[in-house]
Amino acid sequence: MPLLHLVLIAVIQGLTEFLPISSSGHLILLPGLTGMEDQGQLIDVAVHVGTLFAVMLYFRQDVAEVIRGLGRLARGKVDTLGARLAIGLIASTGPVMAVGFILHATGLDQMLRSVAVIGWTMLVFGLVLYWADQKGPEAKTITDWRFRDAIAMGLWQAVALIPGTSRSGITITGSRLLGYTREEGARISMLMSIPTIMASGVLLGLDVVEAGDWTLASDAALAAALAFGAALLALAVMMRLTRTISFTPYVIYRVILGIGLLIFAYS
Repeated sequence: MPLLHLVLIAVIQGLTEFLPISSSGHLILLPGLTGMEDQGQLIDVAVHVGTLFAVMLYFRQDVAEVIRGLGRLARGKVDTLGARLAIGLIASTGPVMAVGFILHATGLDQMLRSVAVIGWTMLVFGLVLYWADQKGPEAKTITDWRFRDAIAMGLWQAVALIPGTSRSGITITGSRLLGYTREEGARISMLMSIPTIMASGVLLGLDVVEAGDWTLASDAALAAALAFGAALLALAVMMRLTRTISFTPYVIYRVILGIGLLIFAYS
């Protein structure tokens, strides 16, 4: 794959992964609107893995807390924030793994990679985010995250397997409806991405090993490295903005893009 194509994919992923505007949707739109070769799901997942390392670095204190919590869980104790976070991340990952496996096994994940689908999800879930952000109270923090909330946000996250929905956008939507502050909802959403992206990376990594396409694998590794740098910068900006502004600017972008895509798809 040409280097310029890989750079474009990595930058798009890095800049959009943590904004509630759907990184996967933008990655699908790149070939759909420009005529470039579709990079395929392997490259898409590779750049997601690059952003995974950016999340782990940015939230390294939370990640360390979760790792310590896993040790407490192994001893049958749920008496720390880290242990509760670990349980929450495990619970919230279950629904997306189950639905993701079904979509991958049936080939429905490929069928959903269309401009029309992305147009509708951009528009509809953008409006849902606006409603939730305006309606939801701002009371809960990450210390209030319990099993019930984790399951609810996990179900929301499973919906993000439809391209254009936005994993961060839909989980932030769920968190706002549950009463979490914007900043804390975004923080939980980013932590939820870690096991989800890990699972996707393992699943498609097995496909690479089975196919034996090591040229594609090297392209994926380069794209992941480029996405890491772009994502780290975007994440810092995203978390700072959540302290000062609502999600309305992202909603406006989603609505405009969604309408434009639907006009393009049905014209």
